[in-house]
Amino acid sequence: MILENKIDFIMYFTVIKANPNGDPLNGNRPRIDYNGYGEVSDVCIKRKIRDRLIESGEDVFVQNDDKRVDEHRSLKDRYDALKKEKGLEKADEDVLAKAVCENWIDVRSFGQVFAFSGDKLSIGIRGPVSIQTAESKEEVEISSMQITKSVNSTTNKKNPSAKTPDTMGMKHRVEFGTYKVVGTISPQLAEKTGFTEKDAETVKKALINIFENDYSSARPAGSMEVNKLYWFKHNSKLGKYSPAEIHSSVDLKIIDPEKNSFDRYEIVENIPKEFKKEEEGKIVNLIGK
Repeated sequence: MILENKIDFIMYFTVIKANPNGDPLNGNRPRIDYNGYGEVSDVCIKRKIRDRLIESGEDVFVQNDDKRVDEHRSLKDRYDALKKEKGLEKADEDVLAKAVCENWIDVRSFGQVFAFSGDKLSIGIRGPVSIQTAESKEEVEISSMQITKSVNSTTNKKNPSAKTPDTMGMKHRVEFGTYKVVGTISPQLAEKTGFTEKDAETVKKALINIFENDYSSARPAGSMEVNKLYWFKHNSKLGKYSPAEIHSSVDLKIIDPEKNSFDRYEIVENIPKEFKKEEEGKIVNLIGK
């Protein structure tokens, strides 16, 4: 069933001694704005959602090479393989758009631009799921440490017993931060891509498990955790309240500044009375009456 009701969501997650999203233009230091507040880009969040979707068995177009579950090493190869499989090499834009949306959940969720060298036809698909850059509640402290690699990467052929110079590097991490990310799912755009009620539930599950199996030296296991997910399902396509009103209806108040955990805060809710509240673990489902 195609999604018929607008959905807004708010998610809080904590970062403890980890790098949630390194900036390649700044030595891979954790991203911060000009005021020192931490940021995690929407692209990074969508990448993690896609990884969770792959792990749950969904067909995903934009796959990381280390998470890849098919033989295609590029987006073009994957796209061309679908066209060949379905006999759509000479199909028009509308037929191709429908095929890619039906086949890949990330395309019908986030949209995608299909424009590759050698193709006469370009397709732009606008997805119903919109996610904003995550921002921290407070300024974040970033610490750095110098690291060295003390093993030989290659052997010195003239002197095999010789030790090569140590390679120097840096690691950066956020000591503690609580981030808020918000998003909206549009039923009007869902109609165009075929995004369903089931897809919305699948995306919700991916959000609550977004940091599972995402471990690395920059993000050790347990260093990033989803604390709360507020899921607002309006009673109509347009909804009575704008995304801005919904996204600002939940905030955090510092009650114990000595704690570097989500217990540092009290959740302050100013949720419209029209929403019926049902809590399920870390998920707060809000259904418009």
